[in-house]
Amino acid sequence: MGAAGDAHARKVYRCVGRDGSVSLATAPEPGSRCEAREFDDNVAKVPNLWGSMGVINGTLYERQQDGQTVYSTRNLPGSTKVLSFTVETPPGEPAHVGLGQVGKPQLDKYAAQFRSAAKATGVDDAWLRAIAHAESGFNAAAVSPKGAQGVMQLMPATAREYGVVDPFSAEESINGGARHLKQLIRRYKGDLTLVAAAYNAGIGVVARYGGVPPYRETQAYIAKVQALHENYRAALAPKPKRKRAAKKR
Repeated sequence: MGAAGDAHARKVYRCVGRDGSVSLATAPEPGSRCEAREFDDNVAKVPNLWGSMGVINGTLYERQQDGQTVYSTRNLPGSTKVLSFTVETPPGEPAHVGLGQVGKPQLDKYAAQFRSAAKATGVDDAWLRAIAHAESGFNAAAVSPKGAQGVMQLMPATAREYGVVDPFSAEESINGGARHLKQLIRRYKGDLTLVAAAYNAGIGVVARYGGVPPYRETQAYIAKVQALHENYRAALAPKPKRKRAAKKR
């Protein structure tokens, strides 16, 4: 992808949009979080930069950006279709992506339980809420296709490990999820990206890939949790006190 040249290495930007969708581009995309990736033009097989599995059918678009011709797999304003493509990526073990798109903070959902769990474990209240929001939408009766249960969507084995007797009790689920997150934060030395990846796809998968696994579902989940975390941090931040106007004598 990109204009032809004599260089043996090619730089491609992997961009994650606000909705968690992934695209590849020859320049950073406005409004997306982009990371530069470089690979050798002469390799037999291009590395999987999408983070998804199976066969991908996509479209390559061309547009002008800052006076240069840019190619991208995202149809941004001013883009023109160049060609359609099909790419096969390595197989993987898809994890669930959570429920829906990023929504507004819901501060009224189990507020006392989240505050208590955060105080007991030292895990950021906003982070706990972001995980619960992404996992279950605060639905205490939620059950995923993989068998995860409750507000924090704990797998049965994980719930038992943290002493959760009733996975559909919001208080027990939140406490168990907080203790699990505390252990993950300790394991990954505070790297919340890896914490989210492990919570979604599992510690073993993160270990196998030496970091965030190349799963579209996990990539989207991480982006969603990060966006929710920022929203909850802002919503929970103390409001500045208004200065009272001085009384006229």
